[in-house]
Amino acid sequence: MDEVLGLVTGPLGYPFMVRGLMAVTMVGIVCAAVGTYVVLRGMAFLGDALAHAILPGVAVGYLVSGGARGPVFWWALATAVLTAIGIGAVGKAAKVKEDTAIGVIFAGMFALGIALISTVRSYAVDLAHFLFGDVLGVSSGDLWLTAVFGGLVLITIVVLYKEFLVLSFDPVLAATLRLPAALLNYLLLVLLAVATVVSLQTVGVTLVVAMLVTPAATASLLTRRLPAMMAVASLIGALSGISGLYLSCYLSGASGAAIGRVCTGFCLLAVLASPRRRLARERVNHRRH
Repeated sequence: MDEVLGLVTGPLGYPFMVRGLMAVTMVGIVCAAVGTYVVLRGMAFLGDALAHAILPGVAVGYLVSGGARGPVFWWALATAVLTAIGIGAVGKAAKVKEDTAIGVIFAGMFALGIALISTVRSYAVDLAHFLFGDVLGVSSGDLWLTAVFGGLVLITIVVLYKEFLVLSFDPVLAATLRLPAALLNYLLLVLLAVATVVSLQTVGVTLVVAMLVTPAATASLLTRRLPAMMAVASLIGALSGISGLYLSCYLSGASGAAIGRVCTGFCLLAVLASPRRRLARERVNHRRH
């Protein structure tokens, strides 16, 4: 028992580990809350596209600041918000499907980001933590940024819970109630963009979709009510972040990859324990008898 307790409390003696645990907990909760709407509305591709489309902002922020992380956050945030709004505007103005607009803007922004990154001679080292995450490098300033913007996302979701609920499940009813559907859609895209940038430091560009989609998808297998789904997804997101960070600490692996693997593990367990799966098995057994 003492050995187990030592494994848990041992890393807490390092300030960078404590900051990392706080960061992954906040990111797990924020991403899970936004990710619930992402899963319900089939927007998983958009989350992945936004994660990669912020590369130009990351590259420009890096070039302008000379490698400082603070300006990179703001450039990435501005790029993510503009990209999210651009996707909505292109889809509406050009009258094309949303996934088509996502593909067009995603490809263009990603290509621009790679072109800008390639101009940095040492990009393979300097920008690796933006691509794959560097949660142990989180500073106190990074924590404050995560807390402030993550808090704004959660407050917006709570305040506009009913509106987002109606818009997600019954767009016709939303039109009947004269809800500002277009404005709410843009706002949801902006919330998704902010959550994506907030996750940048912990899991990186390549694995941010794991934090956005997997906990919410796991929760959807266990419950059908939206409040319970958000709560379960937030719990899974936080536990995945904490467990993944401990695994990376003791196994000397990449933290973002460890968090992604834990998320996937929870999802596989949920698939096996899903109430709908059990009900299907019971029906099959009943028919056999």
